[in-house]
Amino acid sequence: MLLVHQLPAKPAYSRVKIWRELQDLGAISLKNSVYVLPSSAEARGQFDQVLKEIERNHGDGMLCEAELVAGMRDDQVRALFNAARDADYDALAADLREVAVAWKKAKKPKIDPVAALARLSDRLSQLGGIDFFGASGRRPVEALLAELEHSAIARTSGSTGKPAPLRPADMTGKVWITRRDIHVDRIACAWLIKRFIDPNAILKFVPTKRYEPRANEFRYDMQDGEFTHEGNRCSFETLLARWGRSDPALQAIAEIIHDIDLKDGKYGRAETTGIAHVISGICRTQGDDDTRVARGAELFDHVYEQFRRRRK
Repeated sequence: MLLVHQLPAKPAYSRVKIWRELQDLGAISLKNSVYVLPSSAEARGQFDQVLKEIERNHGDGMLCEAELVAGMRDDQVRALFNAARDADYDALAADLREVAVAWKKAKKPKIDPVAALARLSDRLSQLGGIDFFGASGRRPVEALLAELEHSAIARTSGSTGKPAPLRPADMTGKVWITRRDIHVDRIACAWLIKRFIDPNAILKFVPTKRYEPRANEFRYDMQDGEFTHEGNRCSFETLLARWGRSDPALQAIAEIIHDIDLKDGKYGRAETTGIAHVISGICRTQGDDDTRVARGAELFDHVYEQFRRRRK
């Protein structure tokens, strides 16, 4: 969906106002005064409102539904969207680190870390609404935010932040809750739960990041979850550690999931890149979370057997 428009040179504030509105929608500029959004009824309505604002400011324009024929491909346009969102995620990550540094240096920080992180969490949610093609910068920011939120809660509550250990029996007969649109960490957690912890477990996917658990429910890889990012651990590592089973093959998988999810290259296993590509392919071609779990389980079953047999 294209918006092609022009505005008078003055007053300048009108041009800035329109530009900000387009930025808030997540639109990208292909050429001067040519903006694009993925085609949808919502995008048409949003551009229509902007066009009315342009006309109120003595400009003019038009909306077009376009098909790329030559000069640029669809994947190149998607790359422009992802680059714009990655820049937003980088800026958000810098703000998160600034909050963390200011908070850790002071015994009594001038800012309320929990409130500051809540505001930054809202920004992340807003970016998610205009991250149309799943930019790669989102996951590291989610991980950093989750780590800081847990640290902030632990510090302000006076707790050590260390979760109570669980017996394997405490982890069976549960409903396991996580966010919809699962990716590598949540797919791996779901596999670990169903393959090893409790084959009869029920998996449930919810649309929100915050969820108040009912009796007999555990949350994983989501805000305030019982099993989520802790320190430099991804959720799979946390789940494996609290389950307490010592299995070199599972530990190898945990290292792979860590590097894919956190993108810090901590372990640098040779298999990581290939598995990351397969997971990305599953998520790109399978929109249903249950199907992603099933396809991911097939992958991790094979990977587990390979590591298990290698140890013999």
